[in-house]
Amino acid sequence: MTDAEVRREPILRVMPGPTDINANGHIFGGWVLSQMDMAGGIIARLRSGGPVATIAIERMEFIAPIHLRDLISVYAEVESVGRTSMKVRIEVMAWRNSGAIRIKVTEGLFTFVAIDDQARPRPVPAESPEMP
Repeated sequence: MTDAEVRREPILRVMPGPTDINANGHIFGGWVLSQMDMAGGIIARLRSGGPVATIAIERMEFIAPIHLRDLISVYAEVESVGRTSMKVRIEVMAWRNSGAIRIKVTEGLFTFVAIDDQARPRPVPAESPEMP
């Protein structure tokens, strides 16, 4: 793990619970996907200055399973911005054994569209609002 990876801040940190386990004893892929969608939506909303909707998952790869006692950190960053949409790269790391082991478990590229009050596409500002 590089110094930059250690210093970056996750958008979400969450620990799955017993109801999130699939028949193989690992965490449901759909649960992980929902965490990624939430984190990506936060970043896209901040970048666009308002509501967004997920319109595509262009690439999604499950690299390793998530275990019940893993603490997952979800990282997201805007990769590109179009007129009304943004591509957000999302990565999930699992921390095992109280953080002694860190494993990249999944990554993906999600597309969000900025929407107005009537859920119609709206332009994304050319300049990024200041992120908190």
